[in-house]
Amino acid sequence: MDVIIESFPYLLEGLKVTIYIFLVAIILGFIIGLIMALMRLSPWKVLNWIAKIFIDAIRGTPILVQLFFFYYGLNSLEFISMDRTTAGIITVAINAGAYFAEIIRAGIQSMDKGQTEAARSLGLTSSQNMRHIILPQAFRRMLPTFTNQAIISFKDTSLLSVIGIADLTQKGQVEIARTFEAFNIWLAVGVMYFIIIYLLSLLSSFLERRYKLR
Repeated sequence: MDVIIESFPYLLEGLKVTIYIFLVAIILGFIIGLIMALMRLSPWKVLNWIAKIFIDAIRGTPILVQLFFFYYGLNSLEFISMDRTTAGIITVAINAGAYFAEIIRAGIQSMDKGQTEAARSLGLTSSQNMRHIILPQAFRRMLPTFTNQAIISFKDTSLLSVIGIADLTQKGQVEIARTFEAFNIWLAVGVMYFIIIYLLSLLSSFLERRYKLR
């Protein structure tokens, strides 16, 4: 127990890095997902195919391979220089964005077409209809799957330690190397991950109740 208390401040620093990367990546991932979803629904086939190739490529490859590609692969090119944190954020954001794109697309397509026809009869443009009528309702339906994907993305951040990012997992490895207390340190790391994921689950439940999802 003493080793956990002694290591806690050090592990807490890693947790802060993990949360920072997760929050930035999840916001970027949502923006990427929204853009890709709208491209998938676009009547322009070129945009549709670009988005489809992107989504299929990201969903069809392991996130660890994507991480190595963005950090080692791109940095091997002479004209690109990317630090570990940036590569980690980009990897998690793009991976989450591909999944968010399908979640958002499904949410938009689940809306009754009668609402779009009603919006047209009121003189709203397609853009206004999407912003003011379709997306607000669709987002309510997306919340459970959206938060589930966010939790998965948070778990994925533990892989970032393989490229040397000083996140919670990497801090745990360093503490084990220093103390040789693998059981206690991994127990502490697991509890810290669990607390954050549990809080995300509580947030998901609150949002579902708040917006009265069915």
